[in-house]
Amino acid sequence: MNKNFKIVIEYDGSSFFGWQRQKNKKTIQEEIELVLSKILNQKIQIAASGRTDAGVHAFGQVANFHADSDMNPLKLKKAVNSLIKLPIVIKDCTIVDDTFHARYNAVSKEYHYFILNQEDPCAIKRQYLWHIRHPLDIQIMNHCCGLIQGIFDFKSFENTGSPKSSSIREVFSANIHPLDKNREINRLVFKICANGFLRYMVRNLIGTIVLAGANKIKPHDFLKILEKKERAKAGPTAPPHGLFLKKVNYS
Repeated sequence: MNKNFKIVIEYDGSSFFGWQRQKNKKTIQEEIELVLSKILNQKIQIAASGRTDAGVHAFGQVANFHADSDMNPLKLKKAVNSLIKLPIVIKDCTIVDDTFHARYNAVSKEYHYFILNQEDPCAIKRQYLWHIRHPLDIQIMNHCCGLIQGIFDFKSFENTGSPKSSSIREVFSANIHPLDKNREINRLVFKICANGFLRYMVRNLIGTIVLAGANKIKPHDFLKILEKKERAKAGPTAPPHGLFLKKVNYS
């Protein structure tokens, strides 16, 4: 019997060339498909909620695939996790309606970007943080976060190669704060939730917000960058290793 399986995936993207299958390159999609095809004894193709780029991680990527199988979803999850030797884990596996599609049914996504804001780098978990030595003004950065909440054309924060025909997106929430107000005051997290994202949009946004936090631009300059709709006006692209796809929301 053909069934539609929905899986939630956590992965460390450090050693991968992104999510999407590419010729002669190690990708998360290919590794999962190879294992699923072996377990289910049929060719499996999975559809994700969206791509993550090389070096980007995920706590809650969502994908679905159709398979002619009576295998219990829990047993399938355990089988995949036992065979994958790379930093990929299936956190959940369920059978969903045949019409469900991980990408087209998603209503919003939330990304988290982590920053270490102190003079010295860290030895542990350094591959999951953007180390910034100069002090950042969190209040100014949150002011900029407030300016992007709503429906806007984010062309200024879109890298070339985005497959989207429109650069208009709705940001539901955006903020930056210490991970732990009592202890980890130098470890910051930028959280953003929107109905969709352009290529490198989160990394370009935080790269520009950091300029404001470093007092290199003012919040009104940030607003002008948003309004200009020109990528050259915005700040640098933040490195990929600080970015995590936190979760994908469905109605």
